[in-house]
Amino acid sequence: MATAQRVRSSVAAQSQLNFRQRLVKDFVRNRYIYLMLVPVVAYYVVFHYGPMYGALMAFQDFNVTKGIWGSPWIGFENFTTFFNSVYFTRLIRNTLAINIIELFFAFPAPIILALLLNEITSPAFKRTVQTITYLPHFVSLVVVIGMMVDFLARDGLVNNLIGAVGVAPIPFLQRADWYWWLFVGSGIWQGIGWGSIVYLAAITNIDPTLYEAATVDGANRWHQLRHITIPSIMPTIIIFLILRIGSMMSVGYEKTILMYNSMTYETADVINSYVYRKGVLNADYGFSAAVGLFNSVINFGLLLIANRLSKRVSEMGLF
Repeated sequence: MATAQRVRSSVAAQSQLNFRQRLVKDFVRNRYIYLMLVPVVAYYVVFHYGPMYGALMAFQDFNVTKGIWGSPWIGFENFTTFFNSVYFTRLIRNTLAINIIELFFAFPAPIILALLLNEITSPAFKRTVQTITYLPHFVSLVVVIGMMVDFLARDGLVNNLIGAVGVAPIPFLQRADWYWWLFVGSGIWQGIGWGSIVYLAAITNIDPTLYEAATVDGANRWHQLRHITIPSIMPTIIIFLILRIGSMMSVGYEKTILMYNSMTYETADVINSYVYRKGVLNADYGFSAAVGLFNSVINFGLLLIANRLSKRVSEMGLF
């Protein structure tokens, strides 16, 4: 028994030594690549991991002059205040509603566009479509919302067009029932082309001989799309789907603040915009930190659940 234990210890020590030697050799051989990695690691350490200690504010009655280590501890009082807030139900509902609509419409949009672009046989026409769909990504969000304000105004282009067929003008941006669809629709327009790039890259990596063999067997374009293209890019789709589910409790406050107004608060106000108002405008940093921490914990839990379900169903996951 003792001999076997000594053998296992010796093997473990030898494996650790071999690992260290391989690691040193890899660093020496790829030192320039690791050097290129340093700025990226430094960015995440300084701007993402370093400030994480600020989450302590969620459990404090934070005072700027006293700082984190001098502010009084109040436990879970900030969380209790948020859960009992009259806005809690509205914030959760709006955040989930926008994300669910995006999951069903915005998430598959770049996939469909990539599949359609892959079927285009004319290189010139394909490049033209790609350029047109990519351009909105580079338009400032402020400009996009400004365009929506102009086009959707009572005397704007959209109301002039529907007025030509006898429909009364609709105050789109003042109607709470239109807000979710305008938010998601404008996001699809702005991001569909850019989002399709990664799926086009995945399609490009598919072995061409698979299509040649399918053609010989009599498969048409639809059969090739269904049985070769989509299954081949499915790992990419699943990874992005897991990441998307892991952000179901997040909606960008920048676009929300630019779009909403007093008439659309009922459907427009989301968790991130509420955190912005409480933390920046009202200077209640402890409360906003508690809301943000709650949001992050839920997102992390959704990510773990989505990854576990994906591995169980498709044997693919992030980790």
